[in-house]
Amino acid sequence: MINMPKVKIGIVAVSRDCFPESLSVNRRKALVKAYTEKYGAEDIYECPICIVESEIHMVQALEDIKAAGCNALCVYLGNFGPEIAETLLAKHFDGPVMFAAAAEEDSETSLIQGRGDAYCGMLNASYNLKLRNVKAYIPEYPVGTAPEVADMIKEFVPVAKALIGLSDLKIISFGPRPLNFLACNAPIKQLYNLGVEIEENSELDLFEAFKKHEGDPRIPDVVKDMEAELGAGNLKPEVLPKLAQYELTLLDWIEEHRGYRKYVAIAGKCWPAFQTQFGFVPCYVNSRLTGRGIPVSCEVDIYGTLSEFIGTCVSDDAVTLLDINNTVPADMYKASIEGKFPYTAKDIFMGFHCGNTFSKKLSACSMKYQMIMARNLPEEVTQGTLEGDIVPGDITFFRLQSTADCQLRAYIAQGEVLPVATKSFGSIGIFAIPEMGRFYRHVLIEGNYPHHGAVAFGHHGKALYNVFRYLGVDDIGFNQPKGMMYKTENPFC
Repeated sequence: MINMPKVKIGIVAVSRDCFPESLSVNRRKALVKAYTEKYGAEDIYECPICIVESEIHMVQALEDIKAAGCNALCVYLGNFGPEIAETLLAKHFDGPVMFAAAAEEDSETSLIQGRGDAYCGMLNASYNLKLRNVKAYIPEYPVGTAPEVADMIKEFVPVAKALIGLSDLKIISFGPRPLNFLACNAPIKQLYNLGVEIEENSELDLFEAFKKHEGDPRIPDVVKDMEAELGAGNLKPEVLPKLAQYELTLLDWIEEHRGYRKYVAIAGKCWPAFQTQFGFVPCYVNSRLTGRGIPVSCEVDIYGTLSEFIGTCVSDDAVTLLDINNTVPADMYKASIEGKFPYTAKDIFMGFHCGNTFSKKLSACSMKYQMIMARNLPEEVTQGTLEGDIVPGDITFFRLQSTADCQLRAYIAQGEVLPVATKSFGSIGIFAIPEMGRFYRHVLIEGNYPHHGAVAFGHHGKALYNVFRYLGVDDIGFNQPKGMMYKTENPFC
């Protein structure tokens, strides 16, 4: 995957001066050893400086991890720890920070001279972080043995990756939202609050750039790559040169407009005038870029592509953006799902978009035309969708969204794509999410979310939740189990 940050976490041990410094140092060494044995050393750096209740030590440690190229930090309380110096380190470090603490090792050697009391120190650390308005990731249970803290750091890696990516992200959009698509309206103030840059362009700017790429000598090579990817599914070979021209237009635009930002995502326009002017639909190109790690949302969905980018960082895999689209017919449920899978008819739905899902995430794919658009337009200008059923397996449906009054909220729901043929068109799958009916009513509808949801392949709810919490999102909806009522749920139903 390109367009993604690499994480290097500096591990800095801290010590209170009334405790043996060696206690923190030795526990740090044991932690690094445990991490390296389980996960390798690529993601971490062991800072040789132990902060012993000293602002000078803090500055030395800060300079050391910066020089080592660390873009994330783990403050490790090997003992009680110096609450001022350790939180100053978190304050002045430019990147995501986590705090974790050492558990006592054994009753024979660690409860007199070897007792660290980091269980207590974590409380003071959290209090001081709040006093300084410093954000930090604190695991669900942040105290553990060296192997357990190693696991905590590994879980921090995808969270840190998303946060680093957002701090250096530019979203490039083309055109306003389509007419009658107020649901994709996107107040951009919260993008700036998140540290994300936004560049909004006209469709006419994009069309001009596209025309300038006519006859680009790179087009034949891109066409060959498309042919190899599509294989027998290349049912519209005549449109590939135009799609290749458009792909090169977007890639060149990214390089020419990324400015000082390392990472880019795109919110693209795809109707109503796109087809008649460009002569195709951009779905397949969107899927190819998203498959490489450059998310491209449909219908100028700015917060949709923001969500896709977060999902790509967290999962280290391609994502997709789908409409929460239609119910599953009763006869299909009875014939293919009921009794075979543990879901009610209200737990399932079809997630669909015209053809924007990466080919590797489809069971089989074919290049076709956009059937909905072709109801009102000549078929030849609607070619360019990538159709097929989405691969079965675990998924996470999620979205980060700004409300009309610029409040950030999010939802996360884990489920799966069922191995059941959809008998439909587009990039589409039958999704099953436990208690989806209640989630649909009391999170999606009640929360005024748009119809687009980002889909990460695999269960990534834990990491996404931690990313959203770190970003300061207080309203995070999820598919609550039976017996756990939503605030708006009628208790008499």
